[in-house]
Amino acid sequence: MQRVALLAAAFEHIARTRMAGVPLLHAALRTEAVGFQPQADDDGEAGLLGVLVTPWFMNLLWLPGAQAAPLALGATRPRRLGGETLSFLGGEEDGCRFEACSLFSPMFEFADQAAARAVALAALEHLRQPQTATAVAAAPAVKATPAPAAPGAPTRRGLLFGRRAAEAAR
Repeated sequence: MQRVALLAAAFEHIARTRMAGVPLLHAALRTEAVGFQPQADDDGEAGLLGVLVTPWFMNLLWLPGAQAAPLALGATRPRRLGGETLSFLGGEEDGCRFEACSLFSPMFEFADQAAARAVALAALEHLRQPQTATAVAAAPAVKATPAPAAPGAPTRRGLLFGRRAAEAAR
């Protein structure tokens, strides 16, 4: 987990230097690495999955395992996690390579650090659900129409991709 600590420290430094005074910083938030743990994606590739919360973004981060070639800087790739296909972008800070998938930016929708952490943990919980061949085969061919969400409540897709319920319904 040393890579996670290095990344968190790198983004804390960025917050104090390159991002200092930028209006999109949410003053009630701080940099935090949330829920990082070993995981295999739906294709069996091993890595570390977690969420990096900063005062200006919340990104899902994938740190490739020792056997995996890192994604080229700026390159994108789809990665399947928990039955969801997400687009990841190759990045690097302080010599630590990672893949990032943006969940929220900017971060003004969050009242405080606890709210941001709760959303990060909910996203990880969803993406850590095992997808079995039986579950995929048993999935209905036609999707049911979901019940309308409460005003302002995020949908599952909205939670993962940073859209409010109203925006996701458009």
